[in-house]
This record gives sequence, C-alpha cells and structure tokens, in this order.
Amino acid sequence: MDPTKAKQIFINIPVKDLEKSQTFYEALGFTINPVFTDEDQKCLVWSDEIYVMLQTYKFTEKHVSKPRANFHNVSGPSFTLPLSNQKEVLKLIQKGTQAGGLETSPKLDEAFMTLRTIEDPDGYNWGLMYLDMQQFQPLSNPSK
Repeated sequence: MDPTKAKQIFINIPVKDLEKSQTFYEALGFTINPVFTDEDQKCLVWSDEIYVMLQTYKFTEKHVSKPRANFHNVSGPSFTLPLSNQKEVLKLIQKGTQAGGLETSPKLDEAFMTLRTIEDPDGYNWGLMYLDMQQFQPLSNPSK
C-alpha cells in the first residue's frame, strides 16, 4: 500500500430492505459504485476514502454467526459526515427524513459546530456536522 495515499474504510451495514436503504443513502449524497454492487449488496460512496456497503440480511448471515442487533432498540455505532456549511446540514437532514430517515436527537448548535443526527431505516445513526475551523481553532489551541 502506498503510504502517501489516503486509507479507505468500507463500513458494512446489514439492512432489511436494500432498495429503501439505498434511496436513503443516495438522498444524503452517497453515490452508487457498480463495481462492488450486486443483488445482495450495494456499495455507496461518500468520498474516495469512505464507502458504505449495504448488505442484505441473507448475505450478512453467510459471513457472521452472531445474532443481528436491532439498532432501533439498542445503542450501536454512530458515524459522522462532515459537511461544508450549515445550509448543507439542513438540506441533508431534510432530504434524509423525506427518504425514510428519522431525526433522533435535538440539533446541537454551538458557535463553532452544528450537528444534526439522523437515523437510517435500520436504526444506524449518522451525524451531519459542520465544523467552523476558524472558530474552533482558538478552542483547540488555548495558548493563542
């Protein structure tokens, strides 16, 4: 692996309804990657480094022997997508809820950060975050 290139992450997510989940993720701005997509899994791309693999329960059960958690009822991993501005956060929370997602937490709005949380159709939580680095800088470097 070339150390000068960014490392990638593939997040594997078992989903009940592949098409419904794909619609939700595309509403957030993910795009389909046909190379890693078939009838049992959809590869959705956020960036050159971040991929979400939506996988049917049947596909997942071939590779995982543990029982599947219902993230509507239990806490699980959460993921955060950085966005370029507050308008983008609002736009994606609206698109995501229209595509079957639920806003599960109150909006967090601090001087340096805006965060909204949306739950996908299977209960996975995604933070939609704008971080104003100019306002954040003094907080992270108190000596300046």
